[in-house]
Amino acid sequence: MKNSGVITNAAVQLDTQRFKKYTGGKNALVAQGGGQRGIFTSGVLDAFLLSNFDPFHSFYGTSAGAMNLCAFLCRQRGIGKSFILDLTTSSEFFHLFSYIRRRQYLGLDWALDKISDYPYRLDIDMGRRILADREAYAAVTDVPRLIDQYLPMLQDDWKKVLVATCAIPRLYNESVEFEHGVYVDGGVSASIPVQEAWRKEARCIVVIRTEGEDLVTDTPEVTDQEQIEWFRDSFNSIQGHWQDKLSQWKSDWNLFLNEQVAKAHGYKHEHPHLESLNGGRWLFGADDIYRLSHLLGDKFDSGLADMLMVHYQTYSLTQDFLHSPPDDCFIIQIKPGQPLRSNSLMSEKEDLLHDYQLGLDAGFNFVDTYIASTVRQASLIK
Repeated sequence: MKNSGVITNAAVQLDTQRFKKYTGGKNALVAQGGGQRGIFTSGVLDAFLLSNFDPFHSFYGTSAGAMNLCAFLCRQRGIGKSFILDLTTSSEFFHLFSYIRRRQYLGLDWALDKISDYPYRLDIDMGRRILADREAYAAVTDVPRLIDQYLPMLQDDWKKVLVATCAIPRLYNESVEFEHGVYVDGGVSASIPVQEAWRKEARCIVVIRTEGEDLVTDTPEVTDQEQIEWFRDSFNSIQGHWQDKLSQWKSDWNLFLNEQVAKAHGYKHEHPHLESLNGGRWLFGADDIYRLSHLLGDKFDSGLADMLMVHYQTYSLTQDFLHSPPDDCFIIQIKPGQPLRSNSLMSEKEDLLHDYQLGLDAGFNFVDTYIASTVRQASLIK
């Protein structure tokens, strides 16, 4: 991990001498999704606002991460926290038994309408002024091709873009249509859109994670040239270059899914009152890889299987990128030093407040480390 570091609420693991060499170029801020676990990200970004800290040239977010980045750019401390703590815990946003009875889906439109109005009033005009000539993108998944795409945030269609990046299959009632494509949750193909930041020439990349320990991957070995191609190309290109590998992955994946289907049917037989809560692993986290026991059954289809396959493989490749970034960039992960208490959905408010505080502490840790590194660099130049 010579070109990477980790900062948590309790510790700093960073080669500051190496890190400071990368801070003078293009800096990017990347925010992972995670549903209500995004309250950790809210804490990190509120620490940045309290510290008047924003050295970034570009921003990339997925799902709740994109929402938090909007709040940060609008310079409204606490609004990301309120969105999760007040709105996503309301029965208007999600109610288990209404969902089971097919009477209610995820209330994204309701929540975004509420955050735009009193007493919250997300100030999009301020966000546009603060963003100025910088770039901010929300990751979405192109439905027909199952590849990652990036939609500009804070434009006239900002609400629709946020709905698209959060539109978890099976929880939100439909895909989101634009003139340029049809999209669902960016977490399917780009849970952590760090490669896109690198492809757009960011060389100091700060990634806010909502997971602590990583998923142990079984990514197939690839040659150096294939790895370079993957770093530089979109997932569409990967699928072209690695068609044989993807076919094998899908075959292996289907075997895995068949096992899970059998387990799920057994579980549903024993617990008939329980049903699907999510559209795939991306709603939860790497600590709970596949919550399929409540998922599969009459809602499972081949399209969802494809999404799960794409998610798992792209997440594995992204993790490899985070752990071994190219020599021309430096990646710092800000993440919780312990498992978050909150879930992706239906969390207790006291757990959300606890995780928000972890985010605040981690954010202040990062700001102190960054400033110490850059101040020292400036003093050495003088």
